[in-house]
Amino acid sequence: MTLFDQIRRDQDRSPATGLKGLSRWLRHRLPTGLYARSLLIILLPMLILQTVVAFVFMERHWQLVTERLSEAVTRDIAAVIELLERYPAEEDFANIVDIAANQLNLIVSLEPGTELPRPRPRPFFSILDQILSDEIATRIRRPFWIDAVGESRLVEVRIVVGDQTLRIFAPRNAAYASNTHIFLVWMVSTALVLIVISILFLRGQIRPILALANAAESFGKGQRPPEGFSPRGADEVRRAGLAFILMRERIERQIEQRTAMLAGVSHDLRTILTRFRLQLALAGDGPEIDSLNQDVDDMQSMLEGYLDFAKGEVEEDVGKLDLADLLERVKVDFTLHDRTLNWTLDGDPLVSVRPNAFTRLVTNLASNARRYAHRLDVDVRHGAKWLVITFDDDGPGIPKESRDDVFKPFYRLDEARNLDASGTGLGLAIARDIARSHGGNVTLEDSPLGGLRATIRVPV
Repeated sequence: MTLFDQIRRDQDRSPATGLKGLSRWLRHRLPTGLYARSLLIILLPMLILQTVVAFVFMERHWQLVTERLSEAVTRDIAAVIELLERYPAEEDFANIVDIAANQLNLIVSLEPGTELPRPRPRPFFSILDQILSDEIATRIRRPFWIDAVGESRLVEVRIVVGDQTLRIFAPRNAAYASNTHIFLVWMVSTALVLIVISILFLRGQIRPILALANAAESFGKGQRPPEGFSPRGADEVRRAGLAFILMRERIERQIEQRTAMLAGVSHDLRTILTRFRLQLALAGDGPEIDSLNQDVDDMQSMLEGYLDFAKGEVEEDVGKLDLADLLERVKVDFTLHDRTLNWTLDGDPLVSVRPNAFTRLVTNLASNARRYAHRLDVDVRHGAKWLVITFDDDGPGIPKESRDDVFKPFYRLDEARNLDASGTGLGLAIARDIARSHGGNVTLEDSPLGGLRATIRVPV
């Protein structure tokens, strides 16, 4: 074994490695929710404290009190045995029984014979049986039999005295601290009350955090925030909620400004292009005029792409969209263009999205495949958490080194495919913006059909 291997083995056995393993094990098994973790923070110290207190109490106080009581009962029994040995006459036995009953609270009787019953099996936890047996064996040192198990209020002890058996009944509470459980009952009851109060308090504190999380999730999906959302709860939660509201307002304001700018510029340029068309129409025909008309058409197409990009930023209410109906309409379009489209759907065809924007997202990706491929397979999986739509075609595809760049606005591919027929380079940028406005994304991969695979993945 080399020195390096020895050092590695020592490190694996070191306490730090063991602590990391324990921490990793706990991390995978402890709850991940804030509500559950907060309850653990409250409950675990309380349970540990009560366990320690109960153990110390049982070990020290309860056992000590029981030992003292059992010792006193054993001394009383020893005194009775001493009286019987000093005064063996039958006329004295009645006085001994009377003294034991009135002064020692013991019921005493003598039975002939020295045969004792078979010892009863001790239960797992019987502090009285164990301590009283030890005291009788240590102090009296005679054969004995004890019955301290059960719910009876009396403890029966039988001791061999000469050729007879002394049978004694002692009150259980005289040899055993029977009211000690009241302390445990009070401790557990108080803990339960505190736990209920903690749960109610935590629910009130966690609810504003959950409301903030739902509002942020809705905003990430492009939806309107829940009705009546306002910062509530502790000061830190209120500050986080207020910061989220201000952030959302800034983002919405920036989107509105960008949308207004694009729409305004595009509208103004379309007005100028309209005048160009009119002037060219009045100028007559000719090769130069045809070239200018083509340039005007290209600029018109580019402006239409800019307007489409601006429309994608307009906020739309969330509604229901039937994916089966949408894919059937797209399939009809493929048939008209002599292309093949096959689609499968797993799950509910109705999805909660922004219908117009999501329809545009799906049709754009399908139209891209129709333009550059002959076959398109669409697989839709509507699960409990995600909606995944996969487009596989047999077209030329997009090189791997360009798949990140094609999502940038105004990026165009010269020799490969492009989603936007006008060549503005906004097609994939629009598609990704729509997907991200729903809290998802659009990714590109190689398709099993040899072309491009485009995957839409949005939360539901």
